[in-house]
Amino acid sequence: MKIQAESLTDQISAYPEDSFRAALDAEAFLRAQHFLAGVRAYHKHPYERCLSEAPVLWQDGASRLLDYGGPDNGPVVLAVPSLINKAYILDLSEKRSLMRSLANKGIRCFLLDWGEPGAAEKQFTLEDYILERLNNAVTEIYRQCNRPVTLIGYCMGGVLCTALAALEPDKIDRLALLATPWDFHAGSSRHAHIMRCAQPQLESLIQTLGLLPVDMIQSLFAAIDPYQILQKFMEFSKMDPASRTAEKFVAMEDWINDGVPLVGNVARECLFGWYIDNKPGRGVWEIDGHFIDPREIHHPTYLVIPQNDRIVPPESAHALAQKLPNRQVKTVKAGHIGMMTGRNAQRGLYTPLAKWLLTQEK
Repeated sequence: MKIQAESLTDQISAYPEDSFRAALDAEAFLRAQHFLAGVRAYHKHPYERCLSEAPVLWQDGASRLLDYGGPDNGPVVLAVPSLINKAYILDLSEKRSLMRSLANKGIRCFLLDWGEPGAAEKQFTLEDYILERLNNAVTEIYRQCNRPVTLIGYCMGGVLCTALAALEPDKIDRLALLATPWDFHAGSSRHAHIMRCAQPQLESLIQTLGLLPVDMIQSLFAAIDPYQILQKFMEFSKMDPASRTAEKFVAMEDWINDGVPLVGNVARECLFGWYIDNKPGRGVWEIDGHFIDPREIHHPTYLVIPQNDRIVPPESAHALAQKLPNRQVKTVKAGHIGMMTGRNAQRGLYTPLAKWLLTQEK
């Protein structure tokens, strides 16, 4: 039976004997139709990311160091994304690129692209990623530029940068931490609850495959706010496909669906050690025999905390800020990804971050 009514009011009047149930069924049907229309429109959209890739300065296993240029006498920065998403979130498009924006503003820019784990990374732990890949990338930049490096860590990348700054302070000039969690039990118990409930199934999957697949990682984060997926595709179904808004939606969705699996050891350390046991927040996260304590980091640190972040509750990021002795905190009215690629990213993140970097350099 095809339902013709377009609103709750129409359905209520059409089914007077059981109006509420009829209205609820009709609204659910209409929302499902809009959702499916949005998914179909997304799959048919012609957008393709066509930015030229930055030159590769250095490579080790799957990881590459990308050189985004900028003046040789400008502040030297290395941007570090999460391990579970592709690095090009920091270089999504011409107008939504933190890397290109900073380079154009007078900053010498490099980006660490972790890559998809292969044979070389199969048995990696977080210690390997921090003390080998990240540390070696910093060493290479130091060799090329002959001065300490400012680390810009985004989300999980910020946690790894915090650890390296505590372990190798002499190589690091400053820290910029963007939407970076620390106390994984602060602000919301939902994240820990989801991981705790899923732990047996996740462990079984890791033991079988040796890694945690992209689809499972996406499912875990989708569970934090499942209705958001329904809502965003409903809204997309109503957009003009030729509009810039629709193109930006597709660019973001392509990136979200282009994730990276986590090798088994790292999946356990992050999902169980961070989200369930809250080791960083409790001060018991250990790397190379050293408990990572942000209070030991005296580098100038700039933290940007999105107020509407569903992935990293603001309270989790503020918990890190409170422990850093030489900090400057900026809150922005944005979400976790919107802060980086939204319409206000230039004003809310790119320009203030560049100003901080250039001011600190002087």
